[in-house]
Amino acid sequence: MKKLILNLSILFFLLLSVSAYAKGARYSVNTPFVNIRNGPGSQFEVLWKAEKNYPLELIQDKGKWALFKDFEGYKGWVYKPLLSKTKSAIIKVGKCNVRKGPSKKYKILFIAKKGTPFLVVDEKNGWYKLKHADGDTGWAKKNLLW
Repeated sequence: MKKLILNLSILFFLLLSVSAYAKGARYSVNTPFVNIRNGPGSQFEVLWKAEKNYPLELIQDKGKWALFKDFEGYKGWVYKPLLSKTKSAIIKVGKCNVRKGPSKKYKILFIAKKGTPFLVVDEKNGWYKLKHADGDTGWAKKNLLW
């Protein structure tokens, strides 16, 4: 009986640590858009919509729904099957030069505005190679992204 209680105690603490480890994990929108709601269910009000590759950080897990926050600290609930663990990033500054290569010496291909989400496809020397849902790709300095 003591061994059973000990094993159950160990299992309980392992489950707690897995749950705590999941907090702060990053997820990405894996569909053209998701509704961010004010509660864990489709009956709750839609606060805003997040587009494909929009990164979200896990705050609380509740079955198929989870509470997340975004790069500006806004919080809302999302239906988890619409998300993935794919690495993504979002522009956190007013404007960001997206370049042909991972350095300021490369040509600017386009300028991305604050709040534009991207899939991260590579990383080199403090730069991310990004791909937008519309297919545009280029490199941006990591410190300009969340």
